[in-house]
Amino acid sequence: MRKILIGIVILCVAFAAYAGGQKESSKIVIATDATFPPMEMVDQNKNIVGFDIDLMNAAAKAGGFEVEFKNTAWDGIFAGLEGSKYDAIMSSVTITDDRKAKYDFSIPYVNAGQILVVRTETTGVEKLSDLAGKTVAAQIGTTGAMEIDKVKEVKMKVYDEIGLAFEDLAMGRVDGVVVDNPVAADYALQKEDYKGKLKIVGQNFTTEFYGVVVRKGDAKTLDLINKGLKAVIDSGEAKKLEAKWLK
Repeated sequence: MRKILIGIVILCVAFAAYAGGQKESSKIVIATDATFPPMEMVDQNKNIVGFDIDLMNAAAKAGGFEVEFKNTAWDGIFAGLEGSKYDAIMSSVTITDDRKAKYDFSIPYVNAGQILVVRTETTGVEKLSDLAGKTVAAQIGTTGAMEIDKVKEVKMKVYDEIGLAFEDLAMGRVDGVVVDNPVAADYALQKEDYKGKLKIVGQNFTTEFYGVVVRKGDAKTLDLINKGLKAVIDSGEAKKLEAKWLK
């Protein structure tokens, strides 16, 4: 009996040593609101695609971790992170001082300032204040909405999805849309439904950088993401993805 017990102990110790020597698989679940092309969207096959998706998949490969994307509505995306429903948010999130007070951010990966989009027949408009007395749209809780709110001469209308704002702009129900430059270019210049109907006016009126969001103090997740992002940026692969999605 003693020999059997000793044998079992030896096997357990050996197994523990073997398991301890194995590399732990790191999987990061990331929320994204896939309604913001070309950054994140759902394709005809119901797959989540876009610049952010390709960039993070490349970062995961370079950083040695797995990634899973979870399509999440923007209006609850931060609450879900706080409630530990996922590990991070990568959804064209602008790094701001207010957000940095509540969350930790990765290194910045895209510079995407706010820009104004109007209908093609609109003239004499280069900046928000030129639409005094008019209604300008943005997605709720975004820096676009924050910029509109600063201009008291215009009325603001917010939407759960930016696509609804552009639809109302094309139909004449609002007079402008404020949104991140890459998204403005996608809707105004690339989408067949809006070609010839919408135009971008003026210059970027903010300088903004996107970052990946994690819970405050989650150094493990942040370090993995930063390691992968830095490798992809340094290798030039991020620039190739910009050429694919943002030009």
